[in-house]
Amino acid sequence: MTEIHRRLAAILAADVVGYSRLMGQDEAGTLVAFKSHLEEVIEPRIAEHEGRVVKLMGDGVLAEFPSAVEAVHCAVEIQRAMADRAADVPEGRRIQLRIGINLGDIIFQDDDIFGDGVNVAARLEGLAEPGGICISSTVHLQVKNKIDVGFQDLGDQEVKNIESPVHAFNVLLDGEPTAAPKAKKKPGKWTPMAQFFGLVVAALILVAGGYLGWLKLQGTDVEPASVARMAFPLPDKPSIAVLPFTNRSDDPNQEYFVDGMTEDLITDLSKVSGLFVIARNSVFAYKGKTVPVRQVAEELGVRYLLEGSVRRVGDQVRINTRLVDATTGGQLWAERYDEKLDDIFKLQDTIAEKVVQELKLRLTESDKDRRGEAPQTDSLEAYDLVLQARKLLTRFDRKAADEARDLLARAIELDPNYVEAHSLLGLYYFDAWRLWGQSRDDNLAHALELAKTAVALSPKDPAPHVLLAQVHQFRREFDAANAEADAAFALEPNDAITLANLGSMLRHAHRAEEAAEVVERAIRLDPFHPPNYMEWLGDAYFLLGRYDDCVDAIERGVALDPGFVALHVVGAQCYAARGDEAKARDAAANILRANPRFTLEGYASYLPLTEEGDLQLSIELLRKAGVPE
Repeated sequence: MTEIHRRLAAILAADVVGYSRLMGQDEAGTLVAFKSHLEEVIEPRIAEHEGRVVKLMGDGVLAEFPSAVEAVHCAVEIQRAMADRAADVPEGRRIQLRIGINLGDIIFQDDDIFGDGVNVAARLEGLAEPGGICISSTVHLQVKNKIDVGFQDLGDQEVKNIESPVHAFNVLLDGEPTAAPKAKKKPGKWTPMAQFFGLVVAALILVAGGYLGWLKLQGTDVEPASVARMAFPLPDKPSIAVLPFTNRSDDPNQEYFVDGMTEDLITDLSKVSGLFVIARNSVFAYKGKTVPVRQVAEELGVRYLLEGSVRRVGDQVRINTRLVDATTGGQLWAERYDEKLDDIFKLQDTIAEKVVQELKLRLTESDKDRRGEAPQTDSLEAYDLVLQARKLLTRFDRKAADEARDLLARAIELDPNYVEAHSLLGLYYFDAWRLWGQSRDDNLAHALELAKTAVALSPKDPAPHVLLAQVHQFRREFDAANAEADAAFALEPNDAITLANLGSMLRHAHRAEEAAEVVERAIRLDPFHPPNYMEWLGDAYFLLGRYDDCVDAIERGVALDPGFVALHVVGAQCYAARGDEAKARDAAANILRANPRFTLEGYASYLPLTEEGDLQLSIELLRKAGVPE
C-alpha cells in the first residue's frame, strides 16, 4: 500500500568515487571494502543520529533521521571518519564518497522511499567533490547557523531530469563561509560504475519531531589505542572514561541536565570497587570536541570509553549510549533508551549495570551497599535544582556559588532527605569562609550541621564523612576529624574529589603518608586535575621530609596556575627546607604579589594542624624565605 507523507525529507545521496583506481581489485573485492566502511563508519553514524534504516541495497542504504541538522551532522562525521580511515591508505586504493543532501516531499511505498526529494539529492551528489558534501538551499537555510562548518554558494545549478535549477552549496568541512557563487556546472552523467555504487541515505523530518544524535567522537577508530603510548600505565582492573554526553535537546539551556547525567554515571560507576573510573574534571576537558577514541584512551590511560547523547523534551528523555574497547577499536555494546523523565534514576542505574555486565565485573557486598544504600530523590524538581547548582559550583565564582546556595536550599525544602543537596550546601558553607572571606565560625557551624545530616542520611557514602572530617579539623576538633577520616577510609572511596579532599584533611592531621597516598590516587583518576591537588600533594611530601618531591609537585602545580597563592606558600617552605634560598625568596615574593596582606600570624591562625611541631616548622621556613610577620 502506498502512503504519501506531506512532510519534508532530508535526503543524503552518496556514491563511491574512483572505483577504477582501486589498483586491480575486482568488483567483489571493492564491495567487500565498501561494506567494511558501511558497517564501521556509515551505519553507526546513522544510529548515532537517531537514524532508522529503511532499506539496505548491498551498495547503498536508505534511512531516515529526525531533522536536516542531524542529516548534515551525520554526513560531516561520515566524511571526516572516511578521511581518517584513508589517511594511511595509498591514494589509488582509497574509497571516497560524494554526498548530496536535499529537503523535499517524500513517498513511502512498501518500505521504499522515492520522489523528487530523492532525485534532487542524487543530482546534488553529482555536484559534490570527492570526499565532499553538497546541499540544497533549503537544507542550507535549516543548518547554516547550527553546524560548525563553512558553506560555499554554488548558485543555481541545472541538473539532469529536474525541471527547475537547484540552488546548491558546498559544505566546507574545515573552511570559512563564502557567498561567492561558482559558475553553473553542466549536468553530470553517472557512469555505470557510479550507479552501481550509488548510496542513498534518506533522513525524514517528522513535523512534530525534534532532533537527536550523540557525541561527535570519531567513532570506532581503525587504529586502536596503543597501550605503549598511554600517558599512564593501565590500571590492574578494568578502566573506563565516561565522556560528556552530548545535548541533543532543542534547548541549549538543557546543557546542565545532560552534564548532570554524565556526572551521575561517573559517580555510580565509581562505587564499583573493581572498576577504575576517570574523574569528571578530566573527561569534561573533551566536552564539545571531536577527538579520536584512540587519543582519548591514550591521554587518560584507560581501556574503555562510554559515550552518548541525551535529548530532553517535556517529560520525555531519550538517551543513546555505546561502550567501546579502545585497545581493539571495537564497539562492545550500543543501546537507545526512551523513558519518561520520572524514570531517569532507573535509567541511569540500567546503563551503569549494563557497563558492569559487559566488563564482566562481580560486585562485592560493599559495592552493592554503596550503590543501593542512598537512592536519589523522588523529586524531579529537586534533582533539577541540584544539577543546576552543580554546574554553578564548578565556576569557582562567588556570585555563582551564592546562586547555587539558593538552589540547594530550595532542593532541601522540596526533599529534606536529599543527601547530595545537603552535602553540596555544606560544601558551599565550608568554602564561603575559606574562599570568599565570610564569617568563619558561622559558616563552619552551618557546614557541620549539613555534613552531619548527610552522613545520617547516607552513612555508607564516604564523601559526607570526608566533608565532616574537614569541618571538624578546621574547628580544631581533632579526635572527631580523625574518626570521620577513618570512617571514610573504611568505605573505600574511589572517586578523585573525595580522595583529594581526604588527603587535604589528612596532611593537617599529622597523617602525611596517608595523605600523599590518597592524593596520588586522586591525581591518577583525574589526569587533568586542578592545581590544588598539587598543593596538597606537595604539602604531604613536605611534612614527610621529601623536599625534592615537594618541589616537583609544586612546580607542576604552578605550571597549571602561576597565580595560585597556596602553591607558592608550600613552595617557599620546600625551597627553604632544602637550602635553596633564592627560590624560597622568589616564592615568598609571589605570595605577596598574589596576596599583599599575607602574614605569618594570619597563616598560623588559619592552619588547622594537629601537631604543634608541624606548625612551628612551617612558620620557621616561611620566615626564612622572607614572609613578613
